[in-house]
Amino acid sequence: MSRPHWLEPLPDAPLMRATDEWAIQNQGIASLELMERAGEGLARVVAEQVPAGRIVVVCGKGNNAGDGFVAARLLRLAGREVEVLALWPAQWLSDDARAMLARLPGAPAVDYDPALLAKAHGIVDALLGTGSTGAPKEPVAAAIEDLNGARAKVVAADIPSGVDAGTGEVPGAAVRAAATATFHRAKPGLWIAPGKALAGAVSVIDIGIPRGAPGEADAGLIAAGVLRALPRRGAESSKFSSGNVVIIGGSRGLSGAPSMSALAAMRAGAGYVTVAAPASLEVAFAARLLEVMLVGLPDDDGAVTAEALESALAAVARADAVVLGPGIGRSEGARDLVRGLVGRIDVPLVIDADGLNALAGGLDELRRRRWPTVLTPHAGELGRLLDVDSAEVGRARLRHARAAALRAHALVVLKGDDTIVAAPSGRVAISPGGAPALATAGTGDVLAGVAGALLAKRLSPAHAVCAAVYAHLRAGRLAAAPHGPDGVIASDVIAALPAALAAGSG
Repeated sequence: MSRPHWLEPLPDAPLMRATDEWAIQNQGIASLELMERAGEGLARVVAEQVPAGRIVVVCGKGNNAGDGFVAARLLRLAGREVEVLALWPAQWLSDDARAMLARLPGAPAVDYDPALLAKAHGIVDALLGTGSTGAPKEPVAAAIEDLNGARAKVVAADIPSGVDAGTGEVPGAAVRAAATATFHRAKPGLWIAPGKALAGAVSVIDIGIPRGAPGEADAGLIAAGVLRALPRRGAESSKFSSGNVVIIGGSRGLSGAPSMSALAAMRAGAGYVTVAAPASLEVAFAARLLEVMLVGLPDDDGAVTAEALESALAAVARADAVVLGPGIGRSEGARDLVRGLVGRIDVPLVIDADGLNALAGGLDELRRRRWPTVLTPHAGELGRLLDVDSAEVGRARLRHARAAALRAHALVVLKGDDTIVAAPSGRVAISPGGAPALATAGTGDVLAGVAGALLAKRLSPAHAVCAAVYAHLRAGRLAAAPHGPDGVIASDVIAALPAALAAGSG
């Protein structure tokens, strides 16, 4: 998944370091000039976040401290009351940070004292930079706890201290910021949980690094442009050329899941949608789905059986994409059917919900597929696929999404406010999130249906899946617009899909 134009690059610490060095060595930009611009942007964000009152800037010893010293100087020159606290003596500072400390007007920096935070209206976190990894050590760890215990609003310089800039992991103490001023480009850890929850409002500060730096980020933020190149129906279109999607799933008590996937696929532009589900439940599906074709599969009291394999394969014979798993249940027959199908479906395949649970312990089986495979787990489902605890997935979402993508040779869509699309190559695309309305039952089934519809349009798998994630996100926001997110249900998100997709056509 090479970086397309609709993916905003998110450089990790090594790439950002290389970019800085390129700007200094090849473009003739002084390192102090880069720091000056970073500190200027930081000061601007601080002034916006804390328009009045006392500011305390807490500095470590690296270049992040230098950014803090610049911000402190500029805020003082603007007439603000600013106190600078240093965790380390001047001789321990980086050369550039020491140079910026020397330019500080007014009162000098004083040794760190947590009591001085009590009267602050705003605090600048300039403790650790993007290159920091692992749990913070003392005295930084204690200072982080002090910042979190203060009642003032905290603004982080580049990355909240304690958050891994490349992964979003938080292995120890970490600053909870109200806002983060990040330099040149946002870092992956600002958009990936749990780090995302600590970053607050993210402002990207242009520090004057020109285009053309060598290297390419392995992570990117999905932008609105992902929807602009989607195929649209024209006068020459037919129901089959618009995309033929088959949904395989359903069981007694779970007929809603494949129904929502089917409706979402249709609202996302699929011209022909078929639901293959237990034959004994056909009446339930017929009452819900007026425009969808139905194929009855052999079942036992509403649960598909392994004998449904040939019927399911016949149903997908003319499909352009298949969604496998919504509502299929966890019976032995369902598990055997899913495992039998994955190696014999020769079109792009989205595996969701209990389709994923059927593959627990068998993730490597997917490598034999010749056609694109997309897995859409939440943290619990990914944990079962990898045989790790879901809490561990939550602590290291990027690492586990990449591991699953590599093992399955599939695109893995790890769902969340920070939905991560991981390719086997290690490249990832991240959703900007911000649609709490999607935190309701059924929206995962909706996403699976949208992904199936866009894959059926013969887009590249990465483009189709990232477009599905973004359209789903936008539909969630639109569904919440009239009355807020709390009353939104999955059907509202389905209804909003045409508007969400139309907004990207301009």
